[in-house]
Formats: sequence, C-alpha cells, structure tokens
Amino acid sequence: MLKVLLSFFFLSVLIFAETNTTKDINNSNDKNNTIAEKNIQKMIEKEKKIKEEQKFYMGDEYNLKEHEVDKKTLKKVPLIEPEYDFDITDLYAD
Repeated sequence: MLKVLLSFFFLSVLIFAETNTTKDINNSNDKNNTIAEKNIQKMIEKEKKIKEEQKFYMGDEYNLKEHEVDKKTLKKVPLIEPEYDFDITDLYAD
C-alpha cells in the first residue's frame, strides 16, 4: 500500500512539474512572438518610409522643366568680382 501511495505521489509531482514547465514554455513563446510581431511592425513602417523617400529621390513624378535656367538669360547676369583686400580685423573693430 505504501508503494502504491509513493508511486501515486511521484506521478502526481511529475505531472504537476510537466504542466508548469509547459506553461512556462508557452508563456515565453508568447512573449517572444509578441516581441517578434512588434519588431516586424517596426520594420514594415521603416520600409514604407524608405519607399516614400525613394519615390522622392527618384523624381519620376515631378516635372522640373519650369525651374530650369535658360542659358541666354545667364549672359545678362553681371559678374561680381571678389574683393581680395578683405581684412578680418575690420569685423572686430569697436
């Protein structure tokens, strides 16, 4: 009778330990899955942002012809000669 009770006790302890470790594994898997899902969502948002920026940098959707400079009008712009006698001490004079 004692052997039966001891074996029943050990079996119940083993079953209890098995269910607890299974719950812990399931909880850790759930946590890992939620972290993975959050990281995936962050990467999806980052990819969307990069896609929009790429569209901007490629410039396929923009018509920039109206902003081009006519070379004929450049001849009318006067040439400004640089001043080579610049003295920085004039800036600090009180």
